[in-house]
Amino acid sequence: MTTNDTSPAWPDQKPTALLVLADGTVLEGFGLGAEGSAVGEVCFNTAMTGYEEILTDPSYAGQLITFTFPHIGNVGANDEDIETVNMAATPGARGAILRASITEPSNYRASRHLDAWLAARGIIGLSGIDTRALTALIREKGMPNAVIAYNKNGVFDIDALKKEAAAWPGLVGMDLVPMVTSAQRYDWDETVWQWGKGFGHQDKPEFHVVAVDYGIKRNILRLLANEGCKVTVVTAKTSAEDILAMKPDGIFLSNGPGDPAATGEYAVPVLKKIIDSGVPTFGICLGHQMLGLAVGGKTMKMHQGHHGANHPVMDLTTGKVEITSMNHGFAVDKTTLPDNVEQTHYSLFDNSNCGIALKDKPVFSVQYHPEASPGPRDSHYLFSRFAELMREHKRA
Repeated sequence: MTTNDTSPAWPDQKPTALLVLADGTVLEGFGLGAEGSAVGEVCFNTAMTGYEEILTDPSYAGQLITFTFPHIGNVGANDEDIETVNMAATPGARGAILRASITEPSNYRASRHLDAWLAARGIIGLSGIDTRALTALIREKGMPNAVIAYNKNGVFDIDALKKEAAAWPGLVGMDLVPMVTSAQRYDWDETVWQWGKGFGHQDKPEFHVVAVDYGIKRNILRLLANEGCKVTVVTAKTSAEDILAMKPDGIFLSNGPGDPAATGEYAVPVLKKIIDSGVPTFGICLGHQMLGLAVGGKTMKMHQGHHGANHPVMDLTTGKVEITSMNHGFAVDKTTLPDNVEQTHYSLFDNSNCGIALKDKPVFSVQYHPEASPGPRDSHYLFSRFAELMREHKRA
């Protein structure tokens, strides 16, 4: 049997999205979410769940996220899992890089398809590339700068995209906190989500906590409220005098994006005064890094960073190993910490510092995200530890 049909059995699809690395490498894929282009640092995240929380984490500002888990978006998106508090601010991640195309959502909590949700938030997505190869490249060469671009017609000025990727200066020396911090002071009383009940409210607080917002996540605030805290959230550049004038029982230093040394230009002088005041203080992520700077340590850029929900950390105060959620590309250099600071946690992946505590003040911090959004929940005890510090301070 013969045929004159010469058309291919598997017609080629025209690429509608590109990832252009700073070294000129061009990866072709298929676009989703918002059309346009965005420049940032490419990292990879190893979490299997929680993509909506990850994409709305303000700590990801300035970054393009490669998901190592291939099936992202299958449970859709909703309005309850968003972590960004300041909805008027620039979204957390600038781009999302996926292996497989997104299927129709199959979860009772879904309110829309992830594609539509990305478009509404202005996040550019790309699917159909070998994310394993991209992850291997990052592990070998470090996190590259890149441009992600999506055009439904598949028309791109590749030379211009290469120049843009090569010209972007990168995150070192970049203060991104002004992009994500709140515009004004506000109060928070919402507690964590419960099955069949939704979110609750804290109406009988035991403590008043002032939270400095460097890009804070909703679930951090919920867990503080769960521990009996009335939370007042203040902007990143609020003075120590204004914070202490509120007579807080405790002060919380939030997560956030960018180079801690750059943010520290205005944050460290404030933190030194807060430490001197003796008010119990708890820091997470960027808050941890800037606390390290405030006590005299230094921070450094990491080769590939820590991004995922499966990072083992040793808690030296208990001798236990906890599995943690991480998102950071900078770390505190433990060799620079002064004698009055002890390391309380370290990564079992690379021995990098993951926690500190002052020996002479009720002050401590951790590098990872104990609010577990997305999970796991091994580290919720740290919020209880903070509450106990405040309780002891009030009794003194």
